[in-house]
Amino acid sequence: MFKRISLIIFSSVQIFVVAQNGGNIKNTQESIKLVAVGDIMIGTDYPNSSYLPKDGIYPFKDVDSILKTSDLLFGNLEGTLSNTGKNAKFCKDPSKCYSFRSPESYGKYLNQAGFDLMSIANNHISDFGRIGIDNTIKTLNANDIKSAGLEDIKPTTIFEKNGVVYGFVAFAPNNNCLKINNIKNAKKIVHELSEKVDIVIVSFHGGAEGTEHKNVTRKIEYFYGENRGNVYEFSHEMIDAGADVIFGHGPHVVRAIEVYKNKLIAYSLGNFATYKRFSLKGVKAFSPILEVNIDKTGNFISGKIHSAKQTKERYPYFDKNQGAFKEIKLLTQVDFPESKIKFNTDGSFYVKN
Repeated sequence: MFKRISLIIFSSVQIFVVAQNGGNIKNTQESIKLVAVGDIMIGTDYPNSSYLPKDGIYPFKDVDSILKTSDLLFGNLEGTLSNTGKNAKFCKDPSKCYSFRSPESYGKYLNQAGFDLMSIANNHISDFGRIGIDNTIKTLNANDIKSAGLEDIKPTTIFEKNGVVYGFVAFAPNNNCLKINNIKNAKKIVHELSEKVDIVIVSFHGGAEGTEHKNVTRKIEYFYGENRGNVYEFSHEMIDAGADVIFGHGPHVVRAIEVYKNKLIAYSLGNFATYKRFSLKGVKAFSPILEVNIDKTGNFISGKIHSAKQTKERYPYFDKNQGAFKEIKLLTQVDFPESKIKFNTDGSFYVKN
């Protein structure tokens, strides 16, 4: 037996758990490579099919070489995978209504990229009502992709890969989602997961959105009057409860990273593959691919930020100017001046003792 590992990811909010002390499957690996990305919406047929790419385009071809290196690959599904369902939002002008419905056939692209785990706790999972939710879960299951984060439907998931038992949970402030603001309940869920698995992964969709909200304030963040949570407090409480890694998303920009009690927190991985309907001006175009190496107890060993970027009609591709890496490095140094994280010029990072 080996010590539990916990991971936390931000989006709305989501959590993964992989066995802890008491796990009954032996981990045969010396270390585990987790790869995580932010928001994914690879085309929508709402309000019309002009927001879909040409048939047969594989969205991840330019960054596939990194995605395929992972032992476990995570992303936030920002929308639904459904061929049916009526828009659940009231919109006078559909062209200005941001509801996302990707064809179910697009599930094959996520499978081809190697995604193991996706957060579905965010503000777009309910865009097409219960039909959209059910079809999304069905499509992910059909493509062997685990998901979690919905309060009464699919709050958590436990699965095994390569001899490691993982637990995953995701949070967000939105309808139908496990609430990022209910920290007491979130701690209970994570703790219970940590007693059943080897590694716990947590994801959240939280924090205010946009370029004016790049910093981790360590306070409750509001956006259009909605309480988007205190992502700093939430993340620390989840690790205290047994999480091993936290992946955040939601602000549509990248944010700082932190290592707390030897566990990695990524406060926002920004946009990753968001076709046409998202604003991708300036830093919103940064699409980092985060590599996190952990030991068998879930403790952080090392990491690397692979810088990618995108345009409205071009899926992510590697950025030789390392925009995402430079932004995350700067924000980490500004928001966590006490941090012992050291960055190398190639995007790799470690904790200096």
